Amino acid sequence: MKKLVTAAVLTTLMSSGAYAENIGVSMAAFDDNFLTVLRNAMNDKGAELGVTLQAEDAQNEVGKQLNQIQNFVASGVDAIIVNPVDTDATIPMSKLAEDAGIPLVYVNREPVNLMKLPANQAYVGSQEIEAGNQQGQHACDLFKAMGKTEDVKVAILMGDLSHQAARLRTQGAEEIFAGDDCNFISVVDKQTGMWQRTLGMDMVANWLSAGQDIDGVLANNDEMAVGAAQALRTAGANFDELVVAGVDGTIDAKALIESGEIDHTVFQDAVGQGKGAVDAAVKLARGEAADQVVYIPFQLITSENLADFAETN
Repeated sequence: MKKLVTAAVLTTLMSSGAYAENIGVSMAAFDDNFLTVLRNAMNDKGAELGVTLQAEDAQNEVGKQLNQIQNFVASGVDAIIVNPVDTDATIPMSKLAEDAGIPLVYVNREPVNLMKLPANQAYVGSQEIEAGNQQGQHACDLFKAMGKTEDVKVAILMGDLSHQAARLRTQGAEEIFAGDDCNFISVVDKQTGMWQRTLGMDMVANWLSAGQDIDGVLANNDEMAVGAAQALRTAGANFDELVVAGVDGTIDAKALIESGEIDHTVFQDAVGQGKGAVDAAVKLARGEAADQVVYIPFQLITSENLADFAETN
């Protein structure tokens, strides 16, 4: 009798969630430096919590990402984490998970349906407009320090326009330039570089070859900022008279801050976002309380505080 009772207790424990959860993860792309740090952080947190993560590369294709979510649902995963290819395409993703009763957590890129997420869905990321605000304000301060307070021209390298982050980071910088303290700065052009270093470099090279007068380049991410710096270096630009800025706080961008070719970047905590997403997914899978929206603050990185971010991203 005692053995039968023990077996029954073990069966009850196993059926009530006392097992290693399996979490499906769909990443927008594997070949992005920032998203690689994010994915590695999720793997580390998964190992710490004793859960299994099955990561898939959507290769920046919305259709492929939807198929991956459908496959996760069909295989019966305990939770799903999505780094959206297109933040305007998250409504059907949420519906797929909701209909299956599987918790879903968006990470890094804010879903368009953030305010209408089902109870068992969440978002972990950062408030993107703050990145643009910080980037724009520091650029304004630098121009003032250079003595440039009239007719300053900047160009903006935007990310994929289907991403809310690209739109909001750009809006954040433009808000600063519209204010009384910084309205001597005008945005003379803004084009998408699709988050990519090569495209960012090509776009800046095109501006320069077309004779566009530029005092600064603000990029929605560090990959494009690095590309911009490479194009300016090739053109023989004097970096002491320019402002180049990015967002993310990647290793490559920090190296160029140290060399003086990038002035500042806005640190986006990839590790914090990745670990936070797994933590939320596991809590939801276990029926525990979890914050539906978790914002992790951006932080400005300059040459003055670069050492404080030596181990980040």
